[in-house]
Amino acid sequence: MNWQAVVEKTVTGLDLELVECERSAGGLLRVFIDKLPAPEGQEQPFVTVDDCERVTRQLQYVLEVEGCDYSRLEVSSPGLDRPLHTPVHYRRFCGEQIDLTLRLPFQGRKKYRGLLQAGEGEGWQLVFGEPGQEQVLSFQLDEVREARLVPVIDFKGRKTKPTPGGKTAQTPNQKKTDGDQTP
Repeated sequence: MNWQAVVEKTVTGLDLELVECERSAGGLLRVFIDKLPAPEGQEQPFVTVDDCERVTRQLQYVLEVEGCDYSRLEVSSPGLDRPLHTPVHYRRFCGEQIDLTLRLPFQGRKKYRGLLQAGEGEGWQLVFGEPGQEQVLSFQLDEVREARLVPVIDFKGRKTKPTPGGKTAQTPNQKKTDGDQTP
């Protein structure tokens, strides 16, 4: 069994989701885990240090038994800017703001920021732009180089306020409203 299959089987066996795993130079094995999606109407739990420790201990044992070579193991949550890779990830985070980078430019751009929505068939849509002047970018997963959630940080209970259209109001630091993420 290869190291990726060992990691995936171990993490899913602990009732967690394997988001990503990678090997780096020098023998570093990096594993990103997340909690399984919460049932409808319940708040999504977060990965804790105890979850990371539990996965680390189990992986250390299993990787040694399977003879997988590594020198250092890191297990962590995917972070606030969680990557989206699979159709399951996209379905789970429908309705959330994401940063999307296309493999090939569309109308001179590769980078977009907007609201993720399900499209037709196996397609997806990204809605971006000024309220009342929204634009929609339709795409397939094979056209995506990278997609990540836009971090939402809530300090001391200061939450972004929804606008009348149900969208969250932009913070003053967000200068580009056309969805373009190029500098």
